[in-house]
Amino acid sequence: ALKMMCDLAGKNIDEIPMNDPEVLKLFSSSEPLKLESNYLHQETGAMAIPEFGTDFVRGILEKTHPTTFADLVIISGLSHGTDVWNGNAETLINNKTATLREVIGCRDDIMTYLIGKGIPSSISFAIMEDVRHGNGLKQEYVEVMTAHNVPQYYIDSCNKIQYLFPKGHAVAYVTMAIRVGYFKVHYPLEFYATFFSVRSKQFDIIPMIKGYESIVDRLEQLSTQEKRGGAKLSPKEEEQYKTLQIALEMVERGYKFGNISLYKSDAVNFVIDHENKMLIPPFITIDGLGENNAITVVEERKNKPFSSKEDLLKRTKLTSTNVKDLSDLGVLDELNENDQLSLFDF
Repeated sequence: ALKMMCDLAGKNIDEIPMNDPEVLKLFSSSEPLKLESNYLHQETGAMAIPEFGTDFVRGILEKTHPTTFADLVIISGLSHGTDVWNGNAETLINNKTATLREVIGCRDDIMTYLIGKGIPSSISFAIMEDVRHGNGLKQEYVEVMTAHNVPQYYIDSCNKIQYLFPKGHAVAYVTMAIRVGYFKVHYPLEFYATFFSVRSKQFDIIPMIKGYESIVDRLEQLSTQEKRGGAKLSPKEEEQYKTLQIALEMVERGYKFGNISLYKSDAVNFVIDHENKMLIPPFITIDGLGENNAITVVEERKNKPFSSKEDLLKRTKLTSTNVKDLSDLGVLDELNENDQLSLFDF
């Protein structure tokens, strides 16, 4: 995904800064997105950012308001550990017992914190190892920590932890998230084209093409389906819901989805139309139109234009259902049903 974004934007990945103020602000505010409306009531701009875009991690972001790369590393640790956030750091932050920077996020934090308190490095390391494996604190370690003025909340926190994430992994994840966030802020069409091409699994393409009102209507329909006593959302519908949320965010930023185009659409990737501030969907966004079938359309149109719907069917692997679906969307409006000539054509 990062390579695709770099290629589309003509950027070198190593030139992306780790301290861009607007990018860092994404993790605590939706302001950098400049949303024309905010139907989803986003408090952050982290949707679709890897490792930070889930409901769970966005919930952590909303409670901790990170402002620096280091803050995000702590949050990465909190979200990947076991019994590190829930019932532990979350409670400490909610009660204002400790700030984000005072709670335990990654395993390395314990060792460096204890060394900073004057505890010998060998003991600090041993404590870290016990805690990260979920073994809690030996009584002798509790006594050492107390003697070196380690707060009681910190000692209690150590005893609750079952698994701690290594800081090196957290730094790698945050680096990736910052890079993706850079494109989301500064190259939005490249970001969304990549997200829908690489990350999205299911599409509800008709409301996406129709725009804001249709996307909102479909989201409301899906979100209230179970509440109204309807059937539980299928895995396909759940994926469509996620895709529509990101689609709505894109539209709220002033961009749009064009219709599928017989001669402009790609087989599998969304195509950027900068002039019209829009993305052109690929053929595979049509339900039941597979990648192999879509590729045949792209290959055949290189040879010569399609003369009719009948010609399209003959020269490609599209099914009659695929052609009907494309027709219903208005993609084939310029094509006759077949190539037969009548006397009136002369």
